[in-house]
Amino acid sequence: MITREQIATVLDHPVHDARGDKIGDARHVFFDDVTGEPEWVSVKTGLFGTSESFVPIHDAALVEDHLEVPYAKDQIKDAPNVDIDAGGHLSEQEEQRLYQYYGIDWDAAWQDPHSGTGQMPGTTGTTGAADDAMTRSEEEMHVGVERREAGRARLRKYVVTEEQQYTVPVRHEEVRVEREPITDTNRDSALTGPDITEAEHDVTLYEEQPVVETRAVPKERVSLTTEEVTEEETVTGEVRKERIDTEGTDEQGDQRRRH
Repeated sequence: MITREQIATVLDHPVHDARGDKIGDARHVFFDDVTGEPEWVSVKTGLFGTSESFVPIHDAALVEDHLEVPYAKDQIKDAPNVDIDAGGHLSEQEEQRLYQYYGIDWDAAWQDPHSGTGQMPGTTGTTGAADDAMTRSEEEMHVGVERREAGRARLRKYVVTEEQQYTVPVRHEEVRVEREPITDTNRDSALTGPDITEAEHDVTLYEEQPVVETRAVPKERVSLTTEEVTEEETVTGEVRKERIDTEGTDEQGDQRRRH
């Protein structure tokens, strides 16, 4: 069992379970109202020590710089929450709930003079190393970041039809009648046929027409990439701080004179 003289070594020091795993740090020690012996220790557990669990200190042992208790870590973290009054007092009813949770016989413990619980009306807590001292604590805000999905980006290819106009030159043939008189130069060609006859002569005309043909031509490649951009954001939270007022003393701790 932890003695009163060892309380200073217990408070704000690690607490380990029966396997040697750290549970948290000792926050308060509660003393029996009748015998004045240590009965319970509250341990800060959870993320950043935001929860407190009660553990019997009767069978605990001080090993080097930490306290070892004969209970499993999960059992301690799941201990029932109990109410402490404004004076830091743990009532008999709340203490009985804790005894039942840890499987300790309440009637046997109540009658055992060596258990420190005989004729107990309850226990009172302390945060100091001795009866004449207090430990002032403050909450500290710890800020972290978490990664979460903010949105999605997607590439989607689709086809649109546009109308384009181009002007191209096109050629065509037209018939033009040419007449020339008979001369000595062309007389032989002109008199090669019969004198009087019927005849026909055909001429084929050609023209150009615009022809439209499309071909798929690669133009560019498009892809998605991500990059990290760091920005600063300000978060606001509330932290609690303990304050200690003195009565009957000045700032240096000397007793005030009353007039």
